[in-house]
Amino acid sequence: MADFDALLSLTQVDKAYYTSSLRTQALNAIDLTVHTGEFVAIMGPSGCGKTTLLNILGLIDRPSAGAYQFMGREVLNQSESALSDLRKQHIGFIFQNFNLIDELTVAENIELALLYRKFDAKTRKQQVLSAMDQVALAHRADHYPSQLSGGQQQRVAIARALVGGQSLILADEPTGNLDSTQGAEVMAMLQNLNRQGSTLVMVTHSALHADYANRIVHLYDGALVTDGTRLPTRTLG
Repeated sequence: MADFDALLSLTQVDKAYYTSSLRTQALNAIDLTVHTGEFVAIMGPSGCGKTTLLNILGLIDRPSAGAYQFMGREVLNQSESALSDLRKQHIGFIFQNFNLIDELTVAENIELALLYRKFDAKTRKQQVLSAMDQVALAHRADHYPSQLSGGQQQRVAIARALVGGQSLILADEPTGNLDSTQGAEVMAMLQNLNRQGSTLVMVTHSALHADYANRIVHLYDGALVTDGTRLPTRTLG
């Protein structure tokens, strides 16, 4: 029976990479379901397959075997164009290096995520203002990335990921380039977005930051070795 509360579900997903003389198994028989409204942290040592898994969840990469249902439909038999449309419409990304465009202002960087979705100018403006309010950056709308701290740049990236009401936000080491104070601020913001209904999947090396999630998944050598639902031990209060 289908799990109608599941936003995404991987079944026996493998991923292998090949060179002329070498086969590398990045993921091995992954079964993973993420429900709407969850905040999932993916942990594991370097090279265990965390980013590969995130890329598959984000429809950037395809598995070598297995099944992937996203929003109730199988996606691995879809064309690249269809996957690109799904990504633009429903998935937001947050990266360790922020990936902002230096020549664009805060508002323009956020709006960029909407230009691919054919919103009219009025709707784009409303959505950008709402996203900036959510990350407390409305007063920085006309500033450029070089005028912001690392924590503020990551907040712009968070706004860009959530603008337009994406169904899923994927974060790859979102605090990796931040100091401890900025990292805690970003994690508190992600936790608050989750409390407001956003579904988040985050890759992190930090056990401290994984504690903000309500579920922690551990990978080791490409295999899912533990998967536990829990109450976050670090909360906003």
